[in-house]
Amino acid sequence: MNAPYDGDRAQGTGGPAPYQGAAPGTPVAGQVPAPAPAPDRDPYVQDAYDYDPYRSQDLSAQDPVAEVLYDRASHPPPPPGTYQEPGPLYAAPQAPAHAPDPQVWAQTPPPEPDGPSRHLPYGDHATTTQFVGVDSLVTKAADEKPEPDAFAHLYRDQQGTVGTPAEDAPVAAPAPSKPAGRASGLLKSSAVMAAGTIVSRITGFLRTLVIAGAIGVGTFNDTYQIANTLPTMIYVLVGGGALNAVFIPQLVRAMKQDDDGGEAYANRLLTLVVVLLAAITTICVLAAPVFITMMSPKLASDPQQMDVAVAFARYCLPTMFFMGVHVVLGQILNARGRFGAMMWTPVLNNIVVIATFGAFIWAFGGFTTSGVSATTVTPEGVRLLGLGTLLGLTVQALAMLPYLRDAGFRPRLRFDWRGHGLGKAARLAKWTFFFVLANQVGLVVVTQLATWAGSVAEKQGHPGTGITAYNYALLLWQMPQAIITVSVMTAVLPRISRSAHDGDAAAVRDDISYGLRTSAVAIVPCAFAFLALGVPMATLLYAGSGSGAQNIGYVLMAFGLGLIPYSVQYVVLRGFYAYEDTRTPFYNTVIVAGVNAAVSTAAFFVLPARWAVVGMAAAYGLGYTVGVGVAWRRLRTRLGGDLDGAHVMRTYARLTGACVPAAAVAGAAAYAVTQWLGSGVTGSLAALAAGGVALAAVFLVAAKRMRIEELNAMVGMVRGRMGR
Repeated sequence: MNAPYDGDRAQGTGGPAPYQGAAPGTPVAGQVPAPAPAPDRDPYVQDAYDYDPYRSQDLSAQDPVAEVLYDRASHPPPPPGTYQEPGPLYAAPQAPAHAPDPQVWAQTPPPEPDGPSRHLPYGDHATTTQFVGVDSLVTKAADEKPEPDAFAHLYRDQQGTVGTPAEDAPVAAPAPSKPAGRASGLLKSSAVMAAGTIVSRITGFLRTLVIAGAIGVGTFNDTYQIANTLPTMIYVLVGGGALNAVFIPQLVRAMKQDDDGGEAYANRLLTLVVVLLAAITTICVLAAPVFITMMSPKLASDPQQMDVAVAFARYCLPTMFFMGVHVVLGQILNARGRFGAMMWTPVLNNIVVIATFGAFIWAFGGFTTSGVSATTVTPEGVRLLGLGTLLGLTVQALAMLPYLRDAGFRPRLRFDWRGHGLGKAARLAKWTFFFVLANQVGLVVVTQLATWAGSVAEKQGHPGTGITAYNYALLLWQMPQAIITVSVMTAVLPRISRSAHDGDAAAVRDDISYGLRTSAVAIVPCAFAFLALGVPMATLLYAGSGSGAQNIGYVLMAFGLGLIPYSVQYVVLRGFYAYEDTRTPFYNTVIVAGVNAAVSTAAFFVLPARWAVVGMAAAYGLGYTVGVGVAWRRLRTRLGGDLDGAHVMRTYARLTGACVPAAAVAGAAAYAVTQWLGSGVTGSLAALAAGGVALAAVFLVAAKRMRIEELNAMVGMVRGRMGR
């Protein structure tokens, strides 16, 4: 400090300071009166003693009243054990005994001391002393005041004119806080996926409508359905189940632990899928006749139908390669929190297939006019339908690349598979392979029986009773599952995987309970809607396919209530996958597939050919009912005996109680309208509208009386978004 000391400039150089107790302006004996301050005082020192930074330490300056009213409840002393004992001067401070560990998320807190703390006044004991607050009742004496800055006046000339207090700068209003937390994130992710799934399902229904209008719902469509189902079955058997169930936790773990955010692991997985599926696709295309014979011996016994089915299969089987590419790219995006692409890109596939069959109708005419069959279809027609189906899956897979680029992921081929965790994933995928194998064996049995029954029933004058009716009804029946349950659980699954990895069983239980109860609000009413309104739904959607539409409706009614255990099974199995337990889902699927195949076989031999597929649809739901009972007990044991069962069962019981009278009223209304207007397009639309309104009205009234909290929360959310 080279500047001279100017502390006595206002009183004269060398003069003694005035007596502080005298009144202002009173002269003191032996002292020269202080001159009036000059107008051009130095702004850097004029208020040097206005602020005393040490005034709070002066005991004589403290207010005894404020000390008495000090709110010890709002400002309690620090907890005992937090004070560091004084150590030697100039020595490095000792590390605390219970320092936080950055590698541990939730560390055990340090133990409380046994004796009283020496920092509490009057010898109070830390574990028994309670402080009663009086701030809110008497005064605001305990509010912390900002500590004054002793040097703020030195910069006053930079804030305003000399001698004029600077105006406070306007403070910007805080930005409105955005809703945060896991609930809002899940709702946003689920909404994006639900919107994409809705559009995908709507275009998927348009696809089935156009297909039915082009080639009907009889045995010729059965040949296309078998050929188009083959690549999906083989793909899911080879690796689809592992990609969906096993590799999501592995991708999440790689993103969490690897330095590159899991990009190298994802590229190795992508390369493995591309190589594996390319080899399998080539083999399957060459072995297409074998697969057709395995899927439907009845169809293979007819040479003309066999030739058409093999031709369709050789165009459709390469789609399994693009299925795998699409799924693995979608799971990479899901692990990075991008859930929309995997739900929206199938819309492109549906659009391409709709255009393909629309072109077939334009070139050869609709089914009601052309009556196309395996004996009358031309090679050009088969080639058009086959190439269009293949092109749809190709566009769907390639459409994922822009989303990957936007997420910062650059796909590259990497063949360094050893020592990077893929072996562990493959061992886990072993049980998933058996899981899918058991499921596909049951599907093959149903396909063989349904094709056989449909061929016999069509000869008896009942079209639409084969595998096409089964698949079309299944597609419509699975729509609520895909929109609600899959969307919710796809967003929840990465978080469940993290909770399971951290050993937080309570968080896993809460997420599974949330998924079950949230999806049940839509799943249970939809199940009863299929039971009550299945026939008008099918006759409205597939009116252009002829008389077989009504038989599809009967199959849909049989599926109906099985939607509830089907959805519950899907949610419960996610808990096992989060713990990387793929063996338990395998055993559970064996039970489901065994029950389904056994009851379907019994229906085939006991029921007439026209009703055999209806019995098989009911067997599907029965199999999942048995499977849910087994899976629920095992997961409850895995989570320590608690799966929030009472809460979940109470929600499902109340929803079922509200749906039973609603379905009865809706079915009666639809039947009355159908008897009045017939089962054509107009009659089916009117019956569906009347039944739907009746079902919704009765259900909402009954649910409101039963005080179903999940439904009330959903209605409140919808009203809030609508501004009501």
